[in-house]
Amino acid sequence: MKKLFRLFCLLTVSFIALQLFFLVKVALMAVIAPQSTSFQRSEAWRIVLKYGELPWRQEWVKDVNMSAGIKQAVIASEDGDFVNHDGIEWEAIESAWSKNAKAQERAEKRLAREKARSKRPNAVAVERPPKIIGGSTITQQLAKNLFLSGERNFVRKGQEFVITQFLELTLSKRQILSIYLNNVEWGEGVFGAEAAAQHYFRKPAKQLSNYESARLAVMLPRPKFFEKLSGSSYLAGRASSIVARMPDAELPD
Repeated sequence: MKKLFRLFCLLTVSFIALQLFFLVKVALMAVIAPQSTSFQRSEAWRIVLKYGELPWRQEWVKDVNMSAGIKQAVIASEDGDFVNHDGIEWEAIESAWSKNAKAQERAEKRLAREKARSKRPNAVAVERPPKIIGGSTITQQLAKNLFLSGERNFVRKGQEFVITQFLELTLSKRQILSIYLNNVEWGEGVFGAEAAAQHYFRKPAKQLSNYESARLAVMLPRPKFFEKLSGSSYLAGRASSIVARMPDAELPD
């Protein structure tokens, strides 16, 4: 029992120390911009292994050097209630979980039908994974990108919630949005609004039009995918929809 108690104490102390580490790192972001994120470092390693070199675009710019359009477009597309919530929107998460569960159920039924229709008794049907829908706010996305891996499990999600609260309690909404826009992925080796504006439109982020901003915002859920489909009709149609919603996207003070 003593060994178990010591192990419990050790795990508890380790957990508290880890949370203090995250809290200190977040607090420092109020005065020192993070130079890289956990996701960026893992992507840099993947790109080097794939290409043998590191083609990389990122340039940190101050909040005032980004157009209001790119901020409004990202809020309208990713997190419409950004300025009002406390970092987590439970209704959005519940809705996402419900949709994902239904998608998984449909995928299992489709797989069963494909197996039943197969004329070869030993044939293996090709299982197409269901589309995963997220319910994360901008703050949650930032928490995950800054410190965590891309794994999907309850432990990582719980840690994401804790870091999200650290971000909301320590930084202003304006700071959170600025750090997010300077670090979010917009293509392979392309990070931040400034790099994205230069990469796709050959202009600084401060000069982006509303439509150009909306095009970039639409890319965020799958940036590497849409990078290869710049002429996509979906991108154009979705961007037009975002432009119409941008006037209602409230910017943080």
